[in-house]
Amino acid sequence: MSRIGKKLISIPDGVKIKIDGNRLFAEGPKGKLETPILEGITVKTEEKTIVVERSDDTIPGRMKHGTVRSLIFNTLQGVSQGFQKKLLIEGVGFKAQLQGKNLNVSAGFSHPVIIPVPEGLAVKCATPTEVLIEGTNKQQVGFFAARIRSVYEPEPYKGKGIRYSEEVIRRKAGKSVAK
Repeated sequence: MSRIGKKLISIPDGVKIKIDGNRLFAEGPKGKLETPILEGITVKTEEKTIVVERSDDTIPGRMKHGTVRSLIFNTLQGVSQGFQKKLLIEGVGFKAQLQGKNLNVSAGFSHPVIIPVPEGLAVKCATPTEVLIEGTNKQQVGFFAARIRSVYEPEPYKGKGIRYSEEVIRRKAGKSVAK
């Protein structure tokens, strides 16, 4: 049995669950989300918990079991608490600013990089070198953060670039002149 799939999911306070066919709908204080339930997986609610079960013990069935359980858990966490990613921008003249529904990133290029902010996400720039992305959908928050980071990935020699706040960049020594 899947180690992740067999764990029970507790329903947070203030979250309403509705299972309709192969979809799970969740509504909470942060918003509404829906999650697909893959074929061969059954989802049941028992009081304040959700149980995810599979119909067969094949390898694809076991993989789907853990995947659906993780998707449901992320959905419940998203509508109750939400997700956030923080990006730090390092480098001389490197900065980001919010202009309407677009994020304007200056990262050492001859032109600014303008990235449209998707619906359902909130982007805040507390300082020009910090970007905070918040939303209910974990995949959407992570994908948008990765899109911003891909503008100028951190480099190991000078340490400039856009990185996650919890990311550690291993620095390398530059060239040394032989005497």
